[in-house]
Amino acid sequence: MNRQARQYTDNQRYFTVWRWHFYAGMFVTPFLIVLACTALGMLFMSNTAGRDHDRLTIVVPESTVPAPISTQAKSALTTLPDSTLVKYIAPRDTDTVTLFQVKSADQDTMVAVNPYTAAVVDSTPTNDNLYYTFDSIHSDLLLGKVGDYLLETAASLTILMILTGWYLWWQKRKSLKGMLIPDDHTNGQTKRSLFRTIHATLGSWISVLLLFFCISGMAWAGVWGERVVQAWSQFPAGKWGVAPMPVSIDHSQHHAGMDMTDAAPHVHGATPAIASTHGDALNTGKAKEVPWVLELTPMPVSGTTMGEQGIAPNIPIMIDTVDRYAREIGFIGRYQLNLPQGSTGVWTVSQDSMSYDMSSPTADRTVHIDRYSGNVLADIRFDDYNAFGKFMAAGAAIHMGTLGWWSVLANVLFCLSVIAICVSGYVMWWQRRPRGINERRGLNPPARGQRLSIWWPFALVLLAVAVIFPTAIIAIVVIGLLDFVLISRIGFLQKLLK
Repeated sequence: MNRQARQYTDNQRYFTVWRWHFYAGMFVTPFLIVLACTALGMLFMSNTAGRDHDRLTIVVPESTVPAPISTQAKSALTTLPDSTLVKYIAPRDTDTVTLFQVKSADQDTMVAVNPYTAAVVDSTPTNDNLYYTFDSIHSDLLLGKVGDYLLETAASLTILMILTGWYLWWQKRKSLKGMLIPDDHTNGQTKRSLFRTIHATLGSWISVLLLFFCISGMAWAGVWGERVVQAWSQFPAGKWGVAPMPVSIDHSQHHAGMDMTDAAPHVHGATPAIASTHGDALNTGKAKEVPWVLELTPMPVSGTTMGEQGIAPNIPIMIDTVDRYAREIGFIGRYQLNLPQGSTGVWTVSQDSMSYDMSSPTADRTVHIDRYSGNVLADIRFDDYNAFGKFMAAGAAIHMGTLGWWSVLANVLFCLSVIAICVSGYVMWWQRRPRGINERRGLNPPARGQRLSIWWPFALVLLAVAVIFPTAIIAIVVIGLLDFVLISRIGFLQKLLK
């Protein structure tokens, strides 16, 4: 192949990749802007008021001995008639409130209580504040499953956009240094070239992190995450005897000082039977509070022969004694205590960075305690997670900016960079439009009027993205049909898109 023919082929490849980068970008950019803006909102709310207003402060009295948790819980229960206690969240600091999740037949409320006086400080519907509004938009655009699939598709195509962007910028710069550092001629460039330099250089710097965020974010999504990855990446529930179902014990043989026939926790009323998975039992609404690797894992059950020695047999099992036991086994500061739900429910003591309990994801810990015997049914730590579970625990901490103030700042800069890349992309598109008034209509993709061909190495990349991320298949097929089949045959589409 002579030099001229090779140059023509290279140009065809470049234009093909550029066109796909454009189509992917036009689709995903609005979603990326929404995701970045809502992420900034969640960062602000979680570090000011707190996700559940757990950062509300109180005046610490001279006597710094907190009231018994059962007393605080009873005070919280007075805010909602005929209610039961679902969860206790320990104070973050000595001058912050205690939180209780209280639920009735038709209402679910998060109650903030002064831990010293047991007085109710605040009461709001669970998952109903500005943080959760941002979170709901961020997770499914307030569209439920449809929004979840749209965002998963956008994340899949963002990966395609990153790969094509690398190729395009490499063809312009031919070195990693050139991709990351603007050249000395930037000041003399045209406006469009300046925006391209900003767009591509900034994109080169954050592309790896954006790729990481896409993968870690999609691991929560309904198709690739829940049905493809999360389904096989569960913690082995059989470790505590969930499968096969353990043998029941004879409740009549309990210690004489522990009559558990009614089996009601000290401040807890009757509730429906326990849910089947950690996510069903412990997540509140759509909020993701359970570590990723445990969300689809079956819950253990109370009333079995399983477990190891936990709370001593001569100690009554109630919220105060379970809290004391949690402190004895190493839970420090803010942690969550879910009360047993139903006759086979368990006490669950947990602490993880994804719930803003602490900063380090390697300190994740979940302990399940049998409500009858007090035995520890499972004590799950970060080291027990499989490789992808560890990746997701660390990924969630990076994704949510829970590693400390430096990670909050890094996430803010990242979100602003994403917005800048998206805006600069739109500016370049606007500046590249044809000058003729009649020609400005339509999408005006790059390489208008050029003869494009399918480049097989690029087609293999498309196939890989489609296979790994199923929701991308539809989008890729639509773009392919649009660009190679429909536009060339339908006059209206040619005017709109060519």
